[in-house]
Amino acid sequence: QVQLVESGGGLVQAGGSLRLSCAASGRTFSGYTMGWFRQAPGKLRAFVAAIRWSSSSTYYSDSVKGRFTISRDSAKNTVYLEMNSLKPEDTAVYYCAASRRLLGSVSSRQLGEYHDWGQGTQVTVSS
Repeated sequence: QVQLVESGGGLVQAGGSLRLSCAASGRTFSGYTMGWFRQAPGKLRAFVAAIRWSSSSTYYSDSVKGRFTISRDSAKNTVYLEMNSLKPEDTAVYYCAASRRLLGSVSSRQLGEYHDWGQGTQVTVSS
C-alpha cells in the first residue's frame, strides 16, 4: 500500500520561500507520476505541479510556473516542491498525490488520475 507523508509547510512572508517534501513508501515508483495539488479555504483542490518518476518530465500550472520547481530523489523516495517568490494567494493546504500511470501535460492536472494522497501540509503566506 502506498503511503505519502508531506512535510515542510509553515508560515512565510510574501516573497519568501519554502520547500515541501513528500516521502513515499510502499512500492517502487518507476512507473508512477507524482503530483502536488493545493486547496485554499472555500475552493476546490487544484493542480500545482507533477513529475514522471522515471523520466523526470515535469508539468506546472500557469499560476506557479517560473516560481515553483518539482523534483524527486529516487534514493530517498521523496518528491519535493521548491516554492519561491511566494504570494498570499499561494496560501493553501498542499497535498502530495501518486498516480500509477505515466501522465502527460493534460492528464497530470486531473484529480481523478491520482490513486493515493497524503494528509496535506499547510502553507500560509502573509502579506
